[in-house]
Amino acid sequence: MFTQYDPESAALTDELRGLFDEFGKGKWTADELETHQTAKLRTVLAYVRANSPFYRAKLNGISDETLAGLHVSDIRNLPFTTKADLQQAQFDMLSLPVSDAWTFYETTGTTGKPTPCPRTNGDTIHNNTVLTAYYQDIFAQHGNRQVIGISGPTELHATGDTFGDVCRNLGHAVAKMWPHSPVIGFDRALEVLRLLPVTGLFCTPGMALRLAQKAVEAGLDPRRDFSLDLLMLTGELMSPSLRDNIGALWGAEAHNCLYASQEASVLAAATSDGTLRIAPLINHYEVIDPGTGEPVAPDPDGVRYGELVVTNLYTGAKPLIRYRTGDLVRMTEAGPGAAVPAPALEPVGRVRDRLGLNGHLVNGYDLENLLLRRFRGYLDYQITVTRDDAGTDLLSLTLNADPDRHWGDDIERAVADCREELDTALSVAFGDPGPITSTGAMVSWKAARVVDLRDPGAGTSVESRSAERIAGARA
Repeated sequence: MFTQYDPESAALTDELRGLFDEFGKGKWTADELETHQTAKLRTVLAYVRANSPFYRAKLNGISDETLAGLHVSDIRNLPFTTKADLQQAQFDMLSLPVSDAWTFYETTGTTGKPTPCPRTNGDTIHNNTVLTAYYQDIFAQHGNRQVIGISGPTELHATGDTFGDVCRNLGHAVAKMWPHSPVIGFDRALEVLRLLPVTGLFCTPGMALRLAQKAVEAGLDPRRDFSLDLLMLTGELMSPSLRDNIGALWGAEAHNCLYASQEASVLAAATSDGTLRIAPLINHYEVIDPGTGEPVAPDPDGVRYGELVVTNLYTGAKPLIRYRTGDLVRMTEAGPGAAVPAPALEPVGRVRDRLGLNGHLVNGYDLENLLLRRFRGYLDYQITVTRDDAGTDLLSLTLNADPDRHWGDDIERAVADCREELDTALSVAFGDPGPITSTGAMVSWKAARVVDLRDPGAGTSVESRSAERIAGARA
């Protein structure tokens, strides 16, 4: 493999494999992890200050002595890095020239200026070691003679490279196919899924639904006519209700397999206990109040709910310091029986994607989970929000499903759930929302899934226009 031709990469691979093996077996104490994170933080701070024009200026007011003596518990004394910083700084954010990287990626730029995201060998080895270590038990349950499909974009995007490399680490064959590509298309993708046959698939939830829809349109049964045993879903918001529906559609075990971004790389990954867990050996995590920026205390159940802030604890092309992801999460400490002794993480939607409904502020994850809880077997869905003359908010759920199937009890329960939890009336209809629902990974959950008719200007936002443009190209 490549690392054997590069002594530095080979040594790093061997070192990280050993560290993750020990950590996964619970051999690290809390003090040892704290010492590790503190040492890595000091190294990264010195590195970005020396090499990144952005951080040289950003950290200018902090002395070298202060940074060199900073403990990981003092990290809140450092300034935040924001998405706006990334868009404005562009290549000044980097700590190395692109020529020192092994590959160049960038953000999609669908709702703003793309930002450069090159990766060095070290970046890739750090992040892919997390996925290899966390995924190995999931894949082991399905045997060692697997063919894994990867249905994600590859141009200037990490999806194909990352999952391809991880599957190779785990000893599985890979077929990369992007159904939205004119070279492949959905018909050929479905043919390849059956021909090989593909036993596992990495894709977005929207892609899994779209593939199932195209299969049904072709007269095929996703459960009967395909051999998928494992669905590794990522790239957009996905509640347990949606995940379980997708698994039921394909007759496969479905996982929310990854929380990551082009900018910050791998932040949490699926483990065999069915949860996403953070990677504290390579990142430091904070949960803050998105309004005040202050740390959030655990609730009585030990859950911290707020905006995720992450600091990369490895040097490379673009380490980020206290990066505000803009994503709301729930973080819960690892308990007995955790597959990996690291906190569980539930990404529940962007801060700006929350919806106000009759006095309740609800995130996308919880709204989707609530509305879809009672339904199985649908091929797509969309939510519409209206307001009546009395100023009361109303919800409508459109399901792409057979309307002649008996849905009465399911609808009745869903209506009752919505009334009880959100004081909001719900109606359920059947129809095809169209290709806009497939744009969630490119734009946002809200732009893809929610039609908010309360605000006449909502459809003219940058995200809404981007979703409509992408959907039009895919129609």
